[in-house]
Amino acid sequence: MVIIHRIITPTKMHIYMEEYFKLARFKMFLLVLVGELLLLSGALVLLRLAGGCPEKCRCHSSSHSVDCSRQGLAQVPSGLPPQTLMLHLQDNQLHQLPAFAFRSVPQLRILNLRNNSLSHLAPGVFHGLRHLEVLNLTQNSLHSLESRLFHSLPRLRELDLSSNNISHLPASLGRPWENLTVFAVQQNQLRQLDRALLESMPSVRLLLLKDNLWQCNCHLLSLKLWLEKFIYKGGVTDSVVCASPDTWKGEELLKIPHELYQPCPFPSPDVGSSRGQQLGSAHQPVSGPPESHSAGQRDPSECELKPKPRPANLRHAVATVVITGVVCGIVCLMMLAAAVYGCTYAAVTAQYQGGRLAQTNAPVKMEGKELYDSSPA
Repeated sequence: MVIIHRIITPTKMHIYMEEYFKLARFKMFLLVLVGELLLLSGALVLLRLAGGCPEKCRCHSSSHSVDCSRQGLAQVPSGLPPQTLMLHLQDNQLHQLPAFAFRSVPQLRILNLRNNSLSHLAPGVFHGLRHLEVLNLTQNSLHSLESRLFHSLPRLRELDLSSNNISHLPASLGRPWENLTVFAVQQNQLRQLDRALLESMPSVRLLLLKDNLWQCNCHLLSLKLWLEKFIYKGGVTDSVVCASPDTWKGEELLKIPHELYQPCPFPSPDVGSSRGQQLGSAHQPVSGPPESHSAGQRDPSECELKPKPRPANLRHAVATVVITGVVCGIVCLMMLAAAVYGCTYAAVTAQYQGGRLAQTNAPVKMEGKELYDSSPA
């Protein structure tokens, strides 16, 4: 039995050892396989991130921003990450933007298009950007804006159109901008600004209008009145300096008294009818002295529109009232002084006369008393 035990025991131990090493090798194989899978998944993630950023752009996953500035781009790059919140496209060579140019970034909050060569914006260029809050279009070549260009931007808070060639802004740029707080149109070619456009921005608090070709005539009076109310409510604006006419050139709009502005004349309703009568009478014989209606000539006074009588100037009316009041006051003071002088003179004269009467009556009374005393008892 002892011999048999000595023969069997090493064999079993050898079998046990082989099974142990097999198990150890299997565990090592599993560990290596798991490590390779982890490396492969990391590589796939890196490849996915690298493939989601355009070639000439820098993507920052932590802030969800994409920086494509100063790359000489002529069009919006494709393959932008859909989760982008900030897109920087300033200092490029963008000449035009097609409709739905930013459909791949529907969550965009900030869009910077400063210092490009944009001269025209398609009506649907911003479609799909319902979350956009800040739009920078400064230093481009825009001449005008479509009336419904920003209709698809209900959450827009800041719009900067400075340093362009805009000469006209429509009375409305879509639905009322209830969230817009900053509106800048500095350094453009604007001559007038419709008050209805400003009234469509009930929440605006900063309005920048400096360095335009403002024409300070009757049409700009409504802007002046709106700005005065805007500043009274706490709004902030820069100076609006008149470029024409020569009377107000270089003057600030808010410093010109609104009384000096004459209201814009309404077109006369009978102007058209009078012109029609003139055209109709051209085919009829004209009676009158032949020298005043010679062939091929008409009296120029018949064609000229008679200027309407100018309404009374409020400043002149106030000055007239003030001068009249001063004159009346002076006259009243003079009359009062004359009355006081007359009363004083009468009092002094009466006192003087009373004194003289008293002196003349005194000896007579004394003489009568002496005579009375010297009479016999």
